[in-house]
Amino acid sequence: GERQEAREEVFVLSGQQLQSLRYGENPHQPAAWYQTGTTATGWAAATKLQGKELSYNNLVDLEAARRIIAEFTDTPAATIIKHTNPCGTALGNTISQAYEKAFNADSVSAFGGIVALNRPIDAPTATALTQTFLECVVAPGCDAQAREILAAKSKVRVLILPDLGTGAKETVKVIAGGFLVQAADNIVADTSQWQFVTEKQPTSDQLAELLFAWKVCKHVKSNAIVVTSDRTTLGVGAGQMNRVGSVEIALEQAGEKAKGGFLASDGFFPFDDSVRTAAAAGITAIVQPGGSLRDKDSIAAANELGLVMVFTGVRHFLH
Repeated sequence: GERQEAREEVFVLSGQQLQSLRYGENPHQPAAWYQTGTTATGWAAATKLQGKELSYNNLVDLEAARRIIAEFTDTPAATIIKHTNPCGTALGNTISQAYEKAFNADSVSAFGGIVALNRPIDAPTATALTQTFLECVVAPGCDAQAREILAAKSKVRVLILPDLGTGAKETVKVIAGGFLVQAADNIVADTSQWQFVTEKQPTSDQLAELLFAWKVCKHVKSNAIVVTSDRTTLGVGAGQMNRVGSVEIALEQAGEKAKGGFLASDGFFPFDDSVRTAAAAGITAIVQPGGSLRDKDSIAAANELGLVMVFTGVRHFLH
């Protein structure tokens, strides 16, 4: 795409130590948590209702959870994070249903997970949350009955963050001899800008499911593939060095449920192999950025196999 406007000549990042952390990613790494600005915002403004001290990894995972849940405002949504990747994300009619769907998406990985909810915790949700070991739960609120239920699991860190939608406008990555600054990947998906590139066109419900899959896929480490159905993740292929490897992991995790399912890819398909692998598993529709020199091969394969495929024109690499 076109080159974005130049960044500042001098970039200054300063913070006040909020908390010394027990350690960093591993026990041999000293760490601390710093607040930017004089007024507490984001996690510095969160209220901890109960639980042990927050760790470095807790905070990294909580931020990953916040970024996903910020995608969903209109409908109750839940996500469960492990090592910054979502193992289950779902929408529901109620927040307890959304959590139940997200948990059942991968109940094995959910053990020891970080949960983010976009609605206040109520009694049914609190009861469900106490059924498994969780590190942290964050929500915009928590009613009195829910607090009483959660108190039975006193070690679980329960945080209230009313504003889950606002995050950093920039990301900073330290490298030898300096650091890199980029604008945060906060572009809002707009289906009116998507291209329907196959003979078979998506229905409005298929488009809504593809949008859900696309929003989740944006927050999975590249190469990222997400398989969904009924606004619920079925399989997540994260961080593989080749795209078809991520496709295979996501489809294997989805298993029989992949039949009639939907697939999102954070980057384009360089060959038609991923389309053919998806079709063989029963996937009915694919969303991907497009932009490969071999797009026509993937489109031809989708047409041959009767799939819907849409191009977003936006890539969402995450490293």
